[in-house]
Amino acid sequence: MILKTYARLWADDLSTTLPLLERLTGTRPDLHFAFDEIELAAIGDFLVIAGPAEERARYAHATATVIVSDLDQARAALDEAGAEITTEEATSATGRFLYARHPGGVEAEYVEWKPEVRRQVLGA
Repeated sequence: MILKTYARLWADDLSTTLPLLERLTGTRPDLHFAFDEIELAAIGDFLVIAGPAEERARYAHATATVIVSDLDQARAALDEAGAEITTEEATSATGRFLYARHPGGVEAEYVEWKPEVRRQVLGA
């Protein structure tokens, strides 16, 4: 069910953050898009979230972004385990997502990519 997991990195400015990550990962971003007032880039196993601190703070409650093959199945597993959905399902440029707090307090964003994004990043 889990296809990929991204560690979240927080930045004031994406353009000054990406060059070092490109050098360290040896790759260019797989994804680069805007959402609300922030800018995001997925590079290697990092999701860089950039923009004004007050805007980034809206998303800081999650410790990771988890890409899943089926968001409905992930939600069913989360519900069965007693997780609390903290942000109901919504859509972005890459697909459907929700935020959930697991029993014990861990909170993560779960994303089901659109087929074209999945092919672009994972080749599947």
